[in-house]
Amino acid sequence: MRKIILFVLLGIISVSVRSQAVGTTLITNILLIDGTAIPARKAAVRFSGNKILAVGELTAGKSETVIDGNGWVLAPGFIDSHSHVGNSLANEPEAIADLNQGVTTIVSGQDGYGSYIDSIKAGIARQPIAINIATYTGHTGLREMVLGKDHLNRAATEKEIAAMQDILSAELKKGSLGLSTGLEYEGAYFSSYQEVLQLAKTAALEKARYISHIRSEDIALSQALSEIIKIGEEAKLPVQISHIKLALKDNWGWSPKILAMLQTARSNGVDITADCYPYEFWYSTLKVLFPKTDYTNSASAQYAVDHTFDPTQSVLVHFAANTFYAGKTISEIAKLRNEKPAQTLMGLIAEADLYEKQHPDATAIEGIMAKSMTDADVINFLSWANTNICSDGSNGGHPRGFGSFTRVLGYYVREKKIMSLEQAIQKMTSLSAEHVGIKNRGLIAPGYFADLVLLDPKTVKDNATIKNSKALSTGIEKVWVNGICVYENKHSTKKFPGVFISR
Repeated sequence: MRKIILFVLLGIISVSVRSQAVGTTLITNILLIDGTAIPARKAAVRFSGNKILAVGELTAGKSETVIDGNGWVLAPGFIDSHSHVGNSLANEPEAIADLNQGVTTIVSGQDGYGSYIDSIKAGIARQPIAINIATYTGHTGLREMVLGKDHLNRAATEKEIAAMQDILSAELKKGSLGLSTGLEYEGAYFSSYQEVLQLAKTAALEKARYISHIRSEDIALSQALSEIIKIGEEAKLPVQISHIKLALKDNWGWSPKILAMLQTARSNGVDITADCYPYEFWYSTLKVLFPKTDYTNSASAQYAVDHTFDPTQSVLVHFAANTFYAGKTISEIAKLRNEKPAQTLMGLIAEADLYEKQHPDATAIEGIMAKSMTDADVINFLSWANTNICSDGSNGGHPRGFGSFTRVLGYYVREKKIMSLEQAIQKMTSLSAEHVGIKNRGLIAPGYFADLVLLDPKTVKDNATIKNSKALSTGIEKVWVNGICVYENKHSTKKFPGVFISR
């Protein structure tokens, strides 16, 4: 027994010595917000390699690297549960869009699209990246593989569903977080409930998850919410609503009603959650303004103008068929064309379709930033206990790609005081990790990965706008990914420690 006690004591001493040996880093003079939502506290954090070793009242070792936190807040690196930045990492591996707002991990494969895991890993091997990436497997991508890109305007057959299930199962075994759908978009709009349900059940077999840009965010919102709740109930897996919103003017002010519906589903045993970005305007294609996909129907075009967006505040961000229109509102373009906005809307879609046929390899043919929400509803959605923060952003276009997380911290926390700083950071870290199924990230605690962000709570804010969508945030002082400093003084350190995160 004495020998066993001696060995244990020697082991403790050994661990203690190693924790303060060469290769460890100690961040001192910080206000720690650890991701649990408990009140901020003074502490120090020690890490070595890619892992956190200790948190608390710590004394620096003789050979230890010590970083003075200047009294700022040290938080876990933010986790963006709905990101499209992954598409740009091959060319911009520094990932400044994310790091400038404190994001250290992105979740891709959203809205039914995304790369397959072997491709993502091969891409990181070719070009290392500064952030971590995890992914869902996209439903529309599966449909394209099995049905073919020219045959998506119908529901899949039982045989085709089985083929999609096989591909999905293989991706889940490789580490996919689960199934994602973009049911409002053309590629999945015609899929049946049974098609989606059977794929969700495949995800459930692997204890994975389901995330969805639901079938409607406007005229059929209630039915779309009922559909995702039913999928969670029947497939018996966690379900998440992507970037929850009320995108129909007639529904503005409905957020309490919607949240009561979701809370009722939770009380009935359905693990339903949401993510949300902090803006009143979205970024997508012109076609989503037509809920019935009837793009040549003048009545539907007029309905869009009257009910689903404000043409005077909605900007055509890019338009390959006529680049002169980029940066102008739909109303401004209509005036240039001597048309009414509804007529212009139909015309722009027809011109974009023709351009795509003539240039089959072209990407980013058209995109609109459409004003169709209210700040009051955004605040309610952000405040729900089961909502985590996301960006739905890419490397440019909508300012959310560079400013979502800092906008929450600056505008909604410091200025509007809709929640505490501790609550906001929990929604960006541990809650995000929980909602997508990522382990050992999202908290500052021993054994967790050393993804960290040092920020000044007095100055942190977003600066990205519609006209300057890549303006860097203020107040994000330093960012570490897997224990390596990747961002400091608004610059990349040209270090690339990012990894692929498996479920």
